[in-house]
Amino acid sequence: MTVRVMIVDDQALVRAGFRMVLDSQPDLAVVAEAIDGADALRVLDRVAVDVVVMDLRMPTMDGVEATRRICARRDDGRPRVLALTTFDTEADAFAALRAGASGFLLKNVPPEELMAAIRVVAQGDSVVAPSITRRLLDRFAGQLGPAPAADPRLAQLTEREREVLLLVAQGLSNTEIAARVHVAEATVKTHVGRILAKLQLRDRVQAVVLAYESGLITPGG
Repeated sequence: MTVRVMIVDDQALVRAGFRMVLDSQPDLAVVAEAIDGADALRVLDRVAVDVVVMDLRMPTMDGVEATRRICARRDDGRPRVLALTTFDTEADAFAALRAGASGFLLKNVPPEELMAAIRVVAQGDSVVAPSITRRLLDRFAGQLGPAPAADPRLAQLTEREREVLLLVAQGLSNTEIAARVHVAEATVKTHVGRILAKLQLRDRVQAVVLAYESGLITPGG
């Protein structure tokens, strides 16, 4: 199945470069472009898209607000958002995760990583670079507001599921979690699926954010 991609960036050369890379793949097709967040929302009203590759710094409407509005749409066919950032926009990247982005990459990511990330996001998973995620959340968790309150949904989790959620929030992959708790990777995947279902979360990114917002894990924890 071909993954339909929309590129949202205010720089024409960036859009052209991404289009050239993505259209070279038989399973990826750039079906739309937009110059900012507002333009992206208009395009999505008339074009079916699976994954939006979203720049975060744009005029008129930035990528964070556009991500929030896209993810707030109630239709089942809404696309998933892969946010792009640089080291200078870490705050925006964290905001994009809270807005509902399924992950983020650095804007200078190698083409192979960008293509792999789009495929992962299109399949319903999320793209979380553990080292970057830990740095982002540790640095900006203070922006979550006053003292976090425990989320009542956490009471639904078993002791093992709570343990797995904590490790997910620390940025560990399924393989790393399996090694840590001494179970098969498939078992970890099952635990993660149950955690997301019980907490009514879309993906691992939302699980990470919830863990910080609820106080399950704290900066540096």
